[in-house]
Amino acid sequence: MCGIFGFIKFKKENLKKARDSLHTLHHRGPDQWNDYFDGDIYIGHQRLSILDLSEQGKQPMISPDEKVIITVNGEIYNFLELKKELEDKYSFKSTSDSEVVLYGYIEWGIDKLLEKIDGMYAISIYDKEKKQLFLARDRTGIKPLYYGNINNQISWASELKAIQKLYGNQNILEYDYTAFYDFLTYLYIPTPKSMYKNVYKLEPAHYLKIDIKNNTFDKIQYWQLEVKECDDDIETAKKKIYDLVKKSVDEQMVADVPVGFFLSGGMDSSTVVALASQNHSDINTFSIGFPDKSHDETHFAEMVADMYKTKHHKKILDEDTTKDMFHKIKDWYDEPFADTSCFPTYLVSQFAKENSTVVLTGDGGDEVFGGYNWYKRFENLQKYSLPYLRFLKVVTKKLKKQKNILGKIARRVETQFLLNDLEIYTRLMGGMLKDEKEKYRKLWNIDQDYDDYWYFRKFYKKDLDLYTRLQYLDFHTYLHDDIFTKVDRVSMAVSLECRVPFMKKEIIEYSFSIKKEVRIYQDELKGAMKEAFMEILPIEIIERDKKGFSIPLHSWKNIVGSDTTRQEKILSDFVVIKWQV
Repeated sequence: MCGIFGFIKFKKENLKKARDSLHTLHHRGPDQWNDYFDGDIYIGHQRLSILDLSEQGKQPMISPDEKVIITVNGEIYNFLELKKELEDKYSFKSTSDSEVVLYGYIEWGIDKLLEKIDGMYAISIYDKEKKQLFLARDRTGIKPLYYGNINNQISWASELKAIQKLYGNQNILEYDYTAFYDFLTYLYIPTPKSMYKNVYKLEPAHYLKIDIKNNTFDKIQYWQLEVKECDDDIETAKKKIYDLVKKSVDEQMVADVPVGFFLSGGMDSSTVVALASQNHSDINTFSIGFPDKSHDETHFAEMVADMYKTKHHKKILDEDTTKDMFHKIKDWYDEPFADTSCFPTYLVSQFAKENSTVVLTGDGGDEVFGGYNWYKRFENLQKYSLPYLRFLKVVTKKLKKQKNILGKIARRVETQFLLNDLEIYTRLMGGMLKDEKEKYRKLWNIDQDYDDYWYFRKFYKKDLDLYTRLQYLDFHTYLHDDIFTKVDRVSMAVSLECRVPFMKKEIIEYSFSIKKEVRIYQDELKGAMKEAFMEILPIEIIERDKKGFSIPLHSWKNIVGSDTTRQEKILSDFVVIKWQV
């Protein structure tokens, strides 16, 4: 795992500024840094050594003819099989997976390279001869990649802070107030936006092709999840799921440094630990608990740890520790982000780092196998918002404008019950609805016709059944903009690499192809997955109700506030909110 940074229109007198910007990513790669500059391009790399700890694994990597220069943040899990395809023609100097990207590009070109590699990555490839730069992000957005086009200068970085450092003193970074407004809806700033105009997040499964000579670029999508239904029954499905996940866990155990596991006690992380334990003994597992026993789940984690005789480590997160961490959100994320499970994730990363440099997690299991409780809640709300409540729309439309108790009741009824699909989803995710953001719309001069739900609308496929539709929506929005963003920033803040076995392409494509009746077998969320791993997990893990990896929001409201006050508090760290009176 690493930090990458670079920009075009580099001048040697700006070398110190370039390196200062690169070093803002030191936490992502504290083991070594190196850079390359030639003509008008600068490419920098902060290294966290995982595979090949020697000097041969350092980056930027440069081809023998010095025509191709690459940097990679992440891991290529199938690098050994790809290396076999290349080693007859190319002389590898390292055992690093990144060198496969270098020679893979030279041999196959960008499109075939991205088709072949399986992993989590953000990549830059500079083709000196063609005067072209490629920036690519993995299929599911596990690894972050920002890019900017400011004053006709292209820049890129693993985190926004490097771009902020590059331009910060020039006062040319301009806020995008629609991004702040979107944050109130989504609880994060949705891709491709950042909080600045002309600075963007590269979408998952996309690459940029930049023509340096003409200062133009194209954005290309190289993979798309297609829901193609297959006829597999539950017996076939559970065997395929087991085999695919087992293979992915085995692949992701490869490292030249200690590997550990996050173990929350939920089904996903428990499955990863159970599968890894089949071929590895004395593994380290890590969990976070809470003083409130009704919210604490560490006994489930300990149950799995005991079953597989892991070296289990546990810490308790209390209110005071959380209060001390709240101000770190700005440092971790560089822009507004409201998922409070970042606090326990930071703590578990911090003490996992004492024993491991790499951990495997269960992230993504819910999005791939259909595990969120809000799918059923959505189904119920959708039903109750239909025929026999529709007549209320006529009544509330007339009453809600009145400035009396009837108007107040009408507005409450409308925002709680008379919602369309995207409003129901927004409500379930904890975001604000359009009417609730009116004061912000006026403050930031957001157009009255602005589509508050544009991001959800983009991935809401009405031709899919309800559960698959919500899974598809979660997979393309919440998964990378919330879950992976949360985990990447706080784990990399302590220089810990997190790997996610459920994000193997074959697992994703297969799960989404299973019929809903099989995937949600016997009307059980994650039904097919439960059947697949029932024999290797305690029955209590299989049958337990799902809980998120979050802090006890209700009892800790004096620290984190309500949903609305928490969002305002987070926003105030980034932008001055001054109401007109």
